[in-house]
Amino acid sequence: MTALARLVSFFIGYVSFISLWASIPDAMGQSINLGVLTDMAGIYSTLSGEGSAEAARMAVEDFGGRVLGKEIRVLVADHQHNVETATKIVSDWFDNDEVGVILDMPNSTIALAGQKLAADRGMVSVTVSAGTTELTGKQCRDTGFHWAYDTHSNSMNLAPTMVGFGLNTWFFITVDYAFGWSLEQLASTAITAAGGQVVGSARHPINTSDFGPFVTAALESNAKVIALANGGGDTINAIRQAAEIGVSPRSQTLAPLLVYISDIHALGLELTKGMAFIDGFYWDNDDETRRWSKRFFDRRGTMPTMAHAGVYSAARHYLRAVQLANSDDGKKVAAKMRELPVDDFFAKKGEVRANGRMAHDMYLVQVKRPEESLYPWDYYRILRTIPGKMAFQPVAETECPLVANVTN
Repeated sequence: MTALARLVSFFIGYVSFISLWASIPDAMGQSINLGVLTDMAGIYSTLSGEGSAEAARMAVEDFGGRVLGKEIRVLVADHQHNVETATKIVSDWFDNDEVGVILDMPNSTIALAGQKLAADRGMVSVTVSAGTTELTGKQCRDTGFHWAYDTHSNSMNLAPTMVGFGLNTWFFITVDYAFGWSLEQLASTAITAAGGQVVGSARHPINTSDFGPFVTAALESNAKVIALANGGGDTINAIRQAAEIGVSPRSQTLAPLLVYISDIHALGLELTKGMAFIDGFYWDNDDETRRWSKRFFDRRGTMPTMAHAGVYSAARHYLRAVQLANSDDGKKVAAKMRELPVDDFFAKKGEVRANGRMAHDMYLVQVKRPEESLYPWDYYRILRTIPGKMAFQPVAETECPLVANVTN
């Protein structure tokens, strides 16, 4: 072989080696691991909990169970509404289990802490069940995402409508932590802007059993609307006890600002008939939602909530980004997640904004009367679809430091 031939042979071999190396996925672990951090036994366990874990498993199965040539695993843990417990779980996942993404995180205080810890480690977090807009506002992170709803989508799209119908004086019963504060503050802003008035408020600890004093204070305020700025078990208890005390549409309107279909199922149509609120998912909306929801029902014996469907959507989007980025590096995957549209049964033509907010259609729904319900879980009438561009806070108003120059 001549010197020239040897040089050409070496060059071809070198190019082949570089091409092979470039095609190897940038994934360091033996598997791709998703961590579902949720509430397994507390007041948010029905709306999230094991249902969120099952939704993540369904997403993995539908993706084929593998990505970048590696098995996909789902790890699940209960944060117990304790920041120290949640932080230890997430740190252990990152340090010992090679978890690349944290999903769900009901409880806004937990979600803010989890998002920060994930970002500090260069990992992805996708909050689904917690609501505070701080996640995509002042405390936004480059690897943090917010998926199903937030306190803006559920208050700013409901309060002005009610004020417009003459329900213009409001009293808030608010859970005393980040989620409740945000929900009350945003709803109050919307009420005032629409010409209404907030006449009072009362704050309660999370997981309150006795709402009697708070409901009594609301009754005595003579406000036309008693707004519930809480969620899960707290919302269920507040609605049930308000009915026992005597709150009815003939006297004052009860307006829960966050309701899941699991809450309606627990309370029953007789107690909740006529209630109107914002939801991000309804199992009986169309053929796609029905097909997926019936699969979920076969596994769980209950129809999925917005949180369950949102966890599925978020997990699929994360895995798709891993695949297309050819990497499980958190920053690379997060960048790809922002590039990709979201178009599934949960979010039709969804958009991941620069601040991490996934904007998708939300729905103004009303609970049916018992005689209108034709089959099990036939609970909602969709009154209006709120386009994603209108449902969520404009990026320019969020004060997210990642998007200082965004104007929409």
